[in-house]
Amino acid sequence: MTDICLIFEVHQPLRLNRNFHSDLLTRPPRSKEDLFELYFNNPLNRHIFDRVAKKCYLPANNIILNEIRRFSRERKQFKVSYGISGAFIEQCQSWNPKLVESFKKLADTDCVEFLGETYYHSLASLFGIDRSEFIDQVKMHRQLIEGLFNRQPKIFENTECLYNNAIAKTISNIGYEAIITEGAERILRWRSPNFIYKARGSSIPVLLRNYRLSDDIGFRFSARWWNEWPLTAQKYGSWLATAQGQTVIIFVDYETFGEHHWPESGIHEFLRWLPSEVLKWKHLHWRTPSEVIRFHQPVGEIDVHEYNTVSWADLERDPSAWLDNPMQRVSYEVLKGLEPFVKGLGDKFWIRLWRYFQMSDHLYYMSVKGGGPGDVHCYFNPSGNPIDAFVSFSNVISDFEARILRELEKPELAAKWILRRLSTDKGFTFFYEFARPTDRVAYDLAEFAKTLSSVPWQSLQYHTERGDFERWLSQVLGDKKLAESVKSISGMKFIGEKLRRKLVMAVDARVKQLGALAGKDNV
Repeated sequence: MTDICLIFEVHQPLRLNRNFHSDLLTRPPRSKEDLFELYFNNPLNRHIFDRVAKKCYLPANNIILNEIRRFSRERKQFKVSYGISGAFIEQCQSWNPKLVESFKKLADTDCVEFLGETYYHSLASLFGIDRSEFIDQVKMHRQLIEGLFNRQPKIFENTECLYNNAIAKTISNIGYEAIITEGAERILRWRSPNFIYKARGSSIPVLLRNYRLSDDIGFRFSARWWNEWPLTAQKYGSWLATAQGQTVIIFVDYETFGEHHWPESGIHEFLRWLPSEVLKWKHLHWRTPSEVIRFHQPVGEIDVHEYNTVSWADLERDPSAWLDNPMQRVSYEVLKGLEPFVKGLGDKFWIRLWRYFQMSDHLYYMSVKGGGPGDVHCYFNPSGNPIDAFVSFSNVISDFEARILRELEKPELAAKWILRRLSTDKGFTFFYEFARPTDRVAYDLAEFAKTLSSVPWQSLQYHTERGDFERWLSQVLGDKKLAESVKSISGMKFIGEKLRRKLVMAVDARVKQLGALAGKDNV
């Protein structure tokens, strides 16, 4: 018996305003919300969304709903799964609420599974030691799907199937039951993608996309040069019937059905007849990923280190679709580096706007790859030119950064920024002496003050002589005023408990002063 999983990725990006330039700063927006109109090309986004909804989303949903109902009373039913980004749902709610209702009808059949993913179709899984931003976006998406469809996602598919051991462990820790990624040869070697495996370092099952059979639909369906053209549902069903293994994962962009391959290609007829052509084979069953992991056990282990991260993009099947050239890497680092500043504001609007910039599509458009992958990047790029995409992103993100830094100059926000809780890689570790760390680490200014009171005085002596305290306070926390005070104390050459008293008094006074500015009573 072989289970067939048909999975659709549903996402539409918010394309940037290519006409954005710095002189727009001379005309400040009437409100923060107006920045959406400045930063994004919403007329183009609306136009593309409406076109794809008409050609793909609505007709494909209708075909799938009819086929599910057609087999609803049969012993073997037709089932599909969707990974729908939060950004796509937002566009549906704004521009075509009927499309949301169409997906709800599919959910009500109990033959459709909704997968978990990042809310903003982002690369958040690749940055941050603790992956806190990634976890936040995954939880946001899960909450959205639960609220909209009354279904809790149990299976996870990361943006573009990005996967490594650390991502799998993170997803396992927040309660997902399995994860889907690309069945690339370099992680499988001699093994088949048509089996379930276990992730290295955790117990979470890994389902692998059969990229050859998936790409036969996604990329080659309307290719007249292909020796298998035309591809019919009957022919494809026979290919699935000969596949060996526990399950075959067919995972494609939903836009395949009407946008990437136009209706005139016969793609809708293919989708309409595929369910019956598969079910006529006695040993084939349509399943959801949750059913697959319930019926089958892992047969081995998949080991993917972070330096070997896999994805479903391009021939390399790695992160190079987004992080290959200097334009992409610079943009990625700027975007990633904004996280503490944006979150330091504590304003949901700025965080939401920053997350729209995280959509992987912006970096994808900057690819300069040639050949087949280059043609695909060019097809999706609204300008068709990677340099134009880089210039547009740079202009917008630079303006956004300037506005964030301007906000942080406000006294109450500056105080909140200095008092913020740092990530695990930014805390101050106290040492006795070189290469002899204590077990004490401070992750915010209040914790730093308490630690100064209790850490051995030899540690204080060691750090003041090296200038470690003032560097951390200035360069990491961003409190240059306190850094100067501590530097002054260091210059007085105090030792022992006298040094401790001076440091504690200075830091405690600063914590209270900042707390008053930030409106915190119990800092």
